[in-house]
Amino acid sequence: MISVGIDISKGKSTVCILKPYGQIISSPFEIKHLESDLESLSQMILRLDGEVKVTMEATGIYHLPVLYYLQEKGIFVAVINPFEMKEYACRGIRRVKTDKQDAITISNYGIDNWFRLEEHTRADETYAELKLLGRQYSHYMEMHVKALLELTHMLDYTMPGIKGKFKSWNEGNGKDKLSDFVGRYWHFDNIVSMKKDEFVENYISWAKENKYHQNSSKAIEIYELASDGIATLSSNTPSTKMLVLEAVRVLREINNTLMKIITRMKELAKTLPEYETVRAMGGVGEVLAPKLIAEIGNVRRFHNGKALIAYAGIDAPPYQSGQFTGTNRKISKRGSKLLRKIGYETMRVLKTHKEPEDAAVYRFILKKEAEGKSKRQSKIAGLNKFLRIYYARVSEVYKTI
Repeated sequence: MISVGIDISKGKSTVCILKPYGQIISSPFEIKHLESDLESLSQMILRLDGEVKVTMEATGIYHLPVLYYLQEKGIFVAVINPFEMKEYACRGIRRVKTDKQDAITISNYGIDNWFRLEEHTRADETYAELKLLGRQYSHYMEMHVKALLELTHMLDYTMPGIKGKFKSWNEGNGKDKLSDFVGRYWHFDNIVSMKKDEFVENYISWAKENKYHQNSSKAIEIYELASDGIATLSSNTPSTKMLVLEAVRVLREINNTLMKIITRMKELAKTLPEYETVRAMGGVGEVLAPKLIAEIGNVRRFHNGKALIAYAGIDAPPYQSGQFTGTNRKISKRGSKLLRKIGYETMRVLKTHKEPEDAAVYRFILKKEAEGKSKRQSKIAGLNKFLRIYYARVSEVYKTI
């Protein structure tokens, strides 16, 4: 029984090799994430006499070079959740935090949990690519929100109230009516410089050109808003046009990136056996389906539906002590924040569609609301049921393959 603990850092790691009862085979030493250093480490591990298990923490992407290299050499590697390792490290009264001490702690963890260590298995390439795309999509969506806020801020100077007249970016078709309109009419002066009939005709032409609904009544509303609105930045100032159009350009660039990512996610998701099953579930559209599959990954890695719920962080761990048993428990929130967000969005979509074909979760949400639960609590309860159904249905798909 030989435990190799590796404390991962960016570009380098600290390694400690121990036997039970604190017997040191190799004191902590540092390696760089270079092929020469990793080759030396793998050869050292392979020369050890006895069963060897390597333990490391999951550290974003920094641990991947070491993990993949050692696995290619046929070495057992277990990747531990950082929170679990933190709880283990905090057992002592006095907390020491150095790379060398962390390597010793990780190595000791490997010995203490020897029989429950599970060898890390690589995700299927399709799931791995989907997850990467999903995480990048979430990142660019945050940028989209900030860019939209910046454009709205500029419009408060030049076209106050115009944002309420148009919808922003549509995930389904990639169209952004607000930025398209502002790109043409970036200031109220550009609208009121025309007569009403002239603007209506101009607006209809713009809508036809951009494949939007040609609504003359909407054009009249906009003209009246422009006539009564007060712009606090002059259209004659060169900086005004430049700032508004730059905000539009940035928003469009982010939207184009989002569209490319979600298109690729759809292509990948459709190649997976569970796609049609997931797509058929209530509240799941063509955009939410690849998002869900990307964040959940291969459902076979979960031993049951409860494990998937725990992964989402919406489980409520039991609390019992003596005669007391806690019944009003909050969700743990120790799991995938992104999965909770996507799941909640799915429940929101499900709730807005009256009595969908797949209505089990929908009716469950209504039941919880009737019991006095808040709408948010009811949706979280619905998500819990949704994930159980998801696990059961997707698992059944793989049983028939």
